[in-house]
Amino acid sequence: MAMKTYNFKVVIEPDEDSDGNPSGFHAYAPLLERQGASTWGATEAEAIKNIEDVLHFVLESMREHGEDIPEEPADQVEVTVEPRVAITV
Repeated sequence: MAMKTYNFKVVIEPDEDSDGNPSGFHAYAPLLERQGASTWGATEAEAIKNIEDVLHFVLESMREHGEDIPEEPADQVEVTVEPRVAITV
């Protein structure tokens, strides 16, 4: 099977504990959040690394199960300060 690179917008948000104290960062890919593409990290850099790992596992699982991997529409170009990650599977 040929390899392909997918680009996904990811959202990184500060996270809080039950008392409202900062406790790290929540990271997720909106397009694949229903498939489990959500994670956490103590730092923003760790959250980005973790979402890259999670996205890789989610995409590998989707391919193994014959599921279609959604892609963001190419005609909807936007400028964003949100990070994006590229995953090749």
